[in-house]
Amino acid sequence: MKTPGRPPHISGKYNYRSILDELAENGLFQRFLDLNDNKYPYWDKWKYAAKDWGMEDKRLWTAVKSLRVSNKRIRFSKLEGFMFQLGTPSVVQQYLHDFDLALRGETIISTEDRARYLASSLMEEAIASSQLEGSVTTRKVAKEMLENNRKPRNISEQMILNNYEAMKWILANKDEAFTPASIRSLHAIITHDTLPQAEEEGAFRKDNEVNVVDVQTGRTVYTPPAYPLLEQLMEDLCRFANDQDKQAFFIHPIVKGIFLHFMLGFIHPFSDGNGRTARTVFYWYLVRKGYWLIEYMPLSRIILHSKAQYAKAYLHTETDDNDLTYFVLYNLKSMAAALEDLKKYLSRKAEEKKNALVLLRETTFNERQILIVQELIQDQDVFFSVQQIQNRYGVSNQTARPDLMGLVEQGLMGTRTQGKRNVFFPVRDFLVKIRKEFSH
Repeated sequence: MKTPGRPPHISGKYNYRSILDELAENGLFQRFLDLNDNKYPYWDKWKYAAKDWGMEDKRLWTAVKSLRVSNKRIRFSKLEGFMFQLGTPSVVQQYLHDFDLALRGETIISTEDRARYLASSLMEEAIASSQLEGSVTTRKVAKEMLENNRKPRNISEQMILNNYEAMKWILANKDEAFTPASIRSLHAIITHDTLPQAEEEGAFRKDNEVNVVDVQTGRTVYTPPAYPLLEQLMEDLCRFANDQDKQAFFIHPIVKGIFLHFMLGFIHPFSDGNGRTARTVFYWYLVRKGYWLIEYMPLSRIILHSKAQYAKAYLHTETDDNDLTYFVLYNLKSMAAALEDLKKYLSRKAEEKKNALVLLRETTFNERQILIVQELIQDQDVFFSVQQIQNRYGVSNQTARPDLMGLVEQGLMGTRTQGKRNVFFPVRDFLVKIRKEFSH
C-alpha cells in the first residue's frame, strides 16, 4: 500500500472568503459543499479536484480546512497529543440514522433461527478477523474445526479458535464495565498460544519496539505512544468507554464504538494482537449499547476485502490533525456492506427453508435433515459429526444424534470412527437414492 501524502500546512496568506467567492464565480461552490458533505475526501482527492477546477491545490485545501473548522474536539486524555477532531457530514448522519433503525429495531431474524445464525456469524467474524492478521487457514477448514470442536493444528487455526472464544466471551460479559484488566483478559483469550513469548498474553508491552510498518516498503508509517504512558491511556480509554468522561457534546454510540476501535490501534498497548482486540472491543461496546444485530454481522469479512482502505482510514486520521471522520466514515461504509450481506444471507436462507418445508410435506425428514441432505447434494465429499450439528443448528446432543442416525437408517448416510469421534458421510449411491426419495 502506498503511504498517503501528508496534507500541506495551512498558512495565513489565503483568505477564506476570497476562495469561496472564486468557487461561486466559477459555479463550483455547491459542488465544493456537496463533495465535503457526502464524501469527506482526504487531501489527495482535493488535490485532483483543484486541478480539475483550475485552482491552486493549497488554496482549495485552505477552504476545506476552514469549512471543517467547526469539527468537534474530543479531548481523550490529559496527556499531550491526544486531542481528536470529529466531523458530522451528512453522509455520516445518514448512516447513523439507518443503523439506529436497523440494528436496534424490529428483528429481521426469527426467534427459532437466532441461535443457528448467531453461531455462524461468530465463526465468520473469528475467521475473517484472524485472516486480517495473517492466518492462512481456509474458511472451509476453519469452520469445520469450529463446528466439530476440533483442536487447532497450527497457529493460524489457534488464532481463529481464540477469536471465536473472544466473541463468545463478549456476549457473556456484555453488561460488564470496561477495565484495563478486562481488556487484558480479552487479549489473553485472543492471543492464547500464538505469541512467541507466553508472558505477553494479556500484558501491556514493556518496550517501544513496536511500530506499524508498510509491508511493501518496510517503512515505518506509525509509531505508537511510549510504553510508560500505557497504563494512563488505558485507564482513559476505559473511562471513555464507560461514559465517565463527559464531553461537551453528544457522541453517537456507534461513533463512540468506532473511536474505541481506533484508539486501541492508536495506543497499541500490546506487543501483538492489537487489531483483533480492537475489533472485538468495538463489538463489545455496540452490543452493550443495545445494537444487538451487530452480533450477526461479520464486519471483519468486509474489512478483509478492503484492507488497503482500512489502513488508509487509520493513516488519514493520523496525518490530518487526528481527524477521526475518515476512520468513522470507512467503518460506517463497512457496516453498511455487512448489513447488506446479512440481508442477502437471510433472504437466501429463507428461500432454502421454504424449499425444505415443501420437501418436508412429502417425506418423513425434519427441517435439519432436509438442510443436511441439500448440502450433501451440493458436495458429496462433506461429512458431519454430532458435535457439528449441535454447533451449527444450536441444538442438543439428544436432538443432533437422531437427526444423523435417521439419515443412516434411511440408507442415505454411513458412519465410521475417525479418531475419537463418529463421522457421518453420504453413501456411494447417495444421489441415486435421493432421486428415488424425491422423484414424486
